Amino acid sequence: KFGEHEVLKDISFDLFEGDVVCIIGSSGSGKSTLLRCINHLETPTSGQILYHGYPLTKDAQTINRFRSQVGMVFQQFNLFNNMTVFDNCMAGVHKVKKRSKEYSTEICMKYLEKVGMAPYVKAKPHQLSGGMKQRVAIARAIAQAPPVILADEPTGNLDSNSTKEIMDILKGLHKEGRTVILITHDNEIAA
Repeated sequence: KFGEHEVLKDISFDLFEGDVVCIIGSSGSGKSTLLRCINHLETPTSGQILYHGYPLTKDAQTINRFRSQVGMVFQQFNLFNNMTVFDNCMAGVHKVKKRSKEYSTEICMKYLEKVGMAPYVKAKPHQLSGGMKQRVAIARAIAQAPPVILADEPTGNLDSNSTKEIMDILKGLHKEGRTVILITHDNEIAA
């Protein structure tokens, strides 16, 4: 709830390792709020979220441990504008996961190459197209090797070519065994 406005009501679902779940709905229906609740970017006012059978409590240690298992891809990219493509990718692996600089560099380059952004490692977000920014955001999310990917309208602001590229990347992640929750308002994307 936001004040008296109830956004989510009686939502219940199970997600199993390797699943792809698409949550489809119109703008304002609560899709993004649901994803933000799952990742505790919004605090649910009631109910519970279980991960491997254990409830996600409100304490920071539990939430941070859970978030280290989940890669979040936002519609608005959420890149740091003052950082290069490479540094945006490195932030999660090196600072959050506390991996060595050598390991972080290697893994970030691997995933930037995977999404076709290796030639742009020194670019800043304002120098990139929307599709390029989203590929960087995906590289940043998957460089942390999360078993679960939460994608909130990852193609919402992209042209058809960029949309296809992003969906191909997400399909590839699923084929690698990642669990994916995809938020979309587009039935074709869900299909």
